[in-house]
Amino acid sequence: MRKKLIVILLLITVTITFSQENDSIKKDVKVGLVLSGGGAKGFAHLGALKVLEEAGVRVDYIGGTSMGAIIGSMYASGYTVREMDSLLQVLDFDKIMQDIIPRKSKPFYEKQIGEKYALTFPVKNGKIGIPKALSKGQNVLNLVSQLLQHVDTIDDFNKLPIPFLCIATNLETGEQELLRNGFLPKAVQASGAFPTLLEPVEINGKLLVDGGVVNNFPVEEVRAMGADIIIGIDLKSDYQNKSGLNSAVEIINQIINFQMYKNHDDRIDKTDLYVHPDMHEYTVTSFDKFDEIIKIGEESARLKFDEFVSIANQQTTKRTPYKINSHAQEIFIKSIEIDGNQNYTRTYIKGKMKIDKGKTITYSEFLEGINNLSATRNFTNIQYQFEEHIDGTVIHLNLKQEDISTHVKFAAHYDQLYKTGVLANVTSKHLLTKNDIFSADLILGDNLRYNLDYFIDNGSNWSFGFKSRYNSFNTNIDYDQDNVNRININYRDFTNQLYFETVLNQKFAIGIGAEHKRINAFTETLANVNNQEKTYFDKTDYTNFISYLKFDTYDKKYFQKEGAFVDIDFKWYLFASDFDENFNSFSQLKGKIGYVHTFFNSLSAHITSEAGITIGENSNEILNYNLGGYGDNYINTFIPFYGYEIGSLSGQGFLKTNLALRYEFIKNHYLISNANAARVENDIFNEGRIFENTKLGYGLGYGFDSFLGPIEINYNWSPDTHNHFWYFNLGFWF
Repeated sequence: MRKKLIVILLLITVTITFSQENDSIKKDVKVGLVLSGGGAKGFAHLGALKVLEEAGVRVDYIGGTSMGAIIGSMYASGYTVREMDSLLQVLDFDKIMQDIIPRKSKPFYEKQIGEKYALTFPVKNGKIGIPKALSKGQNVLNLVSQLLQHVDTIDDFNKLPIPFLCIATNLETGEQELLRNGFLPKAVQASGAFPTLLEPVEINGKLLVDGGVVNNFPVEEVRAMGADIIIGIDLKSDYQNKSGLNSAVEIINQIINFQMYKNHDDRIDKTDLYVHPDMHEYTVTSFDKFDEIIKIGEESARLKFDEFVSIANQQTTKRTPYKINSHAQEIFIKSIEIDGNQNYTRTYIKGKMKIDKGKTITYSEFLEGINNLSATRNFTNIQYQFEEHIDGTVIHLNLKQEDISTHVKFAAHYDQLYKTGVLANVTSKHLLTKNDIFSADLILGDNLRYNLDYFIDNGSNWSFGFKSRYNSFNTNIDYDQDNVNRININYRDFTNQLYFETVLNQKFAIGIGAEHKRINAFTETLANVNNQEKTYFDKTDYTNFISYLKFDTYDKKYFQKEGAFVDIDFKWYLFASDFDENFNSFSQLKGKIGYVHTFFNSLSAHITSEAGITIGENSNEILNYNLGGYGDNYINTFIPFYGYEIGSLSGQGFLKTNLALRYEFIKNHYLISNANAARVENDIFNEGRIFENTKLGYGLGYGFDSFLGPIEINYNWSPDTHNHFWYFNLGFWF
């Protein structure tokens, strides 16, 4: 009997203990966090998350749309709010959203001939179309890949430190797509692919855009993950009135909002705790208001602080800090796997990225390589993953080629030498073989011109190219012969080149080749003097050997702020049709170096020096170095020089230095001053007296860096002659 009582008491004790433990388990609640989309307004999520962390709320599930997906994926991958704040506040979201690539990442070929077009349109099936969006979204993918690289091997989002999902819209069906597995950065990119601003993203054969179109607040989806309590942070704003609809993005956003908010109130009702920051003063593009928007999110969430604490008190365990293990700063490449490069060789891709098997690179160098490949514009999507092994890292590259290989491009320009010009261009890639690019410019206006380029780009290996150019202009120059002070000269240049080139690190190029050049230079001013309709100064076909060395780290094509530039050109005139019957083979060596640095973020000092010499006997004055005038599109031996008219200074050698000071008083608006000095003689060394007979010129002007190209007005003069000139140019130089 005693034993039975002891057994009964033990059973009762165990039952009570188990019951108490079971009650304790039941008290723990699972919290689901829902983050709505809203573009730049999504920074408010950081402020609200900060309050959640302070209150001790453990988030067990996260669902987000668009910017809510970006913030949510970062938090789900293990970042704290403080870490997220420090990472995001230093980013230039305008550059990211516009797919602006640093100029240093552009192919050298692009730097030389590609930076002169104002408008670009795709050509498909023989028809000119418009781009799918303003941006391909590669910078967004690069950013998200970098931020989430510590979890890039996890393809089941339930296995993230916090289970996660995001919403996208199927562009073909209009239905919601729930993204819970796959490559996390690409899923997040798809969820935020705002129509017309960012191109659609293809995942598993489905074309996806911003999830906010169908479900900007995925409450039910997060509840289905297992959440007991749903905390929703909603960035919904009222519809804009007409005064707020002043951009294409805002108009598109308003239209999307009509659909987005159709069932929105029902979703709000299904939350257990609703936080609604007041975003009426901000738009989806208010990326410059980072701190303000975070503060509003924090203030709004702090109003619910006691309720957050109450929820936290129902949770028996807290969030375990997650240590983010970033990839090693140095990567030893075991092998490289590349998919999707149908029209581009492995050598081309590895050369652009500067990676190869057995090479050790830093993680930042790898990201720079991604930028280099993206800057070619040959791929709409570049996805990468690292597979770590004891003996090195396998790099997986999944590429999606640009399906449109032909584009037409347009630009317009005016200057006082070539006058008005309208440029139409056709550019086609992989036209004849892999890695190639064909470009043809036709310039119509006061002076007919064309440029034709064909280039097979083999990266750092030797590449092959062909160029053809026709250029023409006419201008008045000083003459001072035959009792004539000035004449009007017509200049025609027809040049064809075959060359080989190798490029190192996107900034250093060496080339050699052969050139045929025909120059026609004549005047009709002397008809009464010579009893001839045209007086020719040159009418010759030349066969030349050419070589060059170029180095370019300028951050911009125009109005540069940082970088250096070197252009050294050697030309050996081997043979000529001998128009003047007095040709002797000679050569010319010409070089230009430049360096620019910006002080106090707005004052740039830019110094350039040029020199040219003639080696051998040149009896043709047209091939002399001719200094004077203002422009960035001079050809052959014509060199601009402030304070003198074009061609006013002529000789077989020259030295020239220019110092420019540019002050950016408003973004993209500059006040500019120039001072240049030059010596132009047949013998520039002059037995060591290189400063003798130095010519001086100065310039003052205003410049605007517009989407059409530079717009400048310039006044310059010379104390040597007391002459002064006004120059005006509009648009990219060509």
